[in-house]
Amino acid sequence: MSDNTSRTEKQSVKAVAMRVSVISVAVNLLLSLLKLIAGLIAHSGAMISDAVHSASDVFSTFVVMIGVSISEKKPDKEHPYGHERLESVAAVLLAVILAATGFGIGFSGVKKISESDPSTLAVPGLLALIAAVVSVVVKEVMFRYTRAAARKVNSDALMADAWHHRSDALSSIGSFAGILGARLGFPVLDPLASVVICVFIVKAAFDIFKDAVDKMIDKSCPEETVTEMHRVIMETPDVLAVDELRTRLFGSKIYVEVEIRMDASKTFVEAHDTAEKVHDTIEATFPEVKHCMVHVNPDI
Repeated sequence: MSDNTSRTEKQSVKAVAMRVSVISVAVNLLLSLLKLIAGLIAHSGAMISDAVHSASDVFSTFVVMIGVSISEKKPDKEHPYGHERLESVAAVLLAVILAATGFGIGFSGVKKISESDPSTLAVPGLLALIAAVVSVVVKEVMFRYTRAAARKVNSDALMADAWHHRSDALSSIGSFAGILGARLGFPVLDPLASVVICVFIVKAAFDIFKDAVDKMIDKSCPEETVTEMHRVIMETPDVLAVDELRTRLFGSKIYVEVEIRMDASKTFVEAHDTAEKVHDTIEATFPEVKHCMVHVNPDI
């Protein structure tokens, strides 16, 4: 992969991430304001909790923007392999923020249930129910839009932000159920919805955290990816066998180390050319591969 191609790809990742992030901030600000106003006017604790969740999305999106920008810095003397792992660091921060938000919402719901007389709990107004429906639709659209962009540029932080949108959609579904139940004569369901929202949010945070950590500790690629790489290598002319194939995730990128076996009678130049073909083919076939190291073993 040429330097020009690499630079173009990085500019594309940054451009896509920034465009999506700006849209995300604008949508979350408007949605947070709508849900907060609806929650206050309609006396819905679940909707106010949902508004806080949406507001946290704004901060998380700024974390994504910073993480993507830093991760695309060129390699330097102190970081010769680049800064891609900083994007995973941003994803970890997002997970922590998400979990803290979830626990806060859950605690608020439990406290309200335990300290209030069910007969004195306010019944949410219709406006809160409408706001919940609007939130579910908008956040699900944002989830699909952000997830598509994350897959396009293979961005961990952007994917984490996408799941943040999905957790917000799920929390709004919980709000809707709680508000509807409260309006049907069970007011305790409104604060109870906050507890349910907490579970969804913490689960999403755990998934994001686990995926980011896996990419920070040199976890190997999925087995199907390794199998496909093995097939591609074996299709290269003059390669007799693959003695060893190792992969490791490095943020949103992959490093590959492979040992191929060749006829011992091949010249040094022929062995070098074959190794070069394997290197170029792997990097061309798997765009997420940042570098492929090839070692040649003689078939004796």
